[in-house]
Amino acid sequence: MTTLRSRIIGTGSYLPKKVLTNADLASRVNTSDDWIVKRTGIRQRHVAAEGERTSDLGVAAARAALKAAGVDAAAGEVDLIVVATTTPDETFPATAARIQAMLGMTNGAAFDVQAVCAGFVFALSVADRFITTGGARTVLVIGAETYSNILDWSDRGTCVLFGDGAGAVVLRAEAGTGGADDLGILSTHLRTDGRHHDLLYVDGGVSSTRTTGHLRMRGPDVFRHAVTMLADVAQQALDTNGMAADEVDWLVPHQANLRIIDAAARKLAMPMERVVVTVDRHANTSAASVPLALDEAVRDGRIRPGQVVLMEALGGGFSWGAALARW
Repeated sequence: MTTLRSRIIGTGSYLPKKVLTNADLASRVNTSDDWIVKRTGIRQRHVAAEGERTSDLGVAAARAALKAAGVDAAAGEVDLIVVATTTPDETFPATAARIQAMLGMTNGAAFDVQAVCAGFVFALSVADRFITTGGARTVLVIGAETYSNILDWSDRGTCVLFGDGAGAVVLRAEAGTGGADDLGILSTHLRTDGRHHDLLYVDGGVSSTRTTGHLRMRGPDVFRHAVTMLADVAQQALDTNGMAADEVDWLVPHQANLRIIDAAARKLAMPMERVVVTVDRHANTSAASVPLALDEAVRDGRIRPGQVVLMEALGGGFSWGAALARW
């Protein structure tokens, strides 16, 4: 039986030029390079320049992905843009709409998805549903964040963890058989549990404080939940497709903390040699972290055609999810 699959045909990414090292942060808050590296694995992060918006980062990543895919958005070759972000340019309109205009795209639709650090996986799932149900043929999915704008730079427990950046992928409908040997996204799995709100949130908003607010996090509690939740949803993806962990060529996890990445990989019995890690150079870029890591591994040749790639992420809410794809 023929079925539609969403195949990733191009990836792209963008990081702001400004680099903030651990030593730079140590001059601003009570911390040190050794303290940060031991607890997180992070050595540096990129920070958006003054006036550089989330849409600016997102459109740069989008252009790179479109070029890699050989797709021209301005020529009407993209049907839909889905942007995952927690740090939009404005309350409205959607950052996706601004990116659509910047790309010269006048057809189709564009909207944002907000699932914090799990946003890219959620957006990928939405795009996959549009394609597999015949609602779109080519979809641009972007994860873009400027977390430097919502950090409390006096709080060493959070400001050392995050960075700015954007990643993007282009999905296209291709015929498949419906089996695990198909190329493209094999399945996506999304979860949310709002009872964990107080463990990771921003203390501001339009209808609560009428301010942007700052990110607040209870790190040890987030760590404890993240490892189990990520391993469980990743295992669900494998079970759904009748696969074992040793059949996965690459795990591309959310880049929150090296200790979380390592613990989740161990729960899946996956060696770190098959895990794509960028957290040391990018820090946690929220919805941008998975596509940033994905693009790096595609461009340096690690991810090759026919290989199985497992993506997973967890963010505030809690919201978390996984996507399994054959490249």
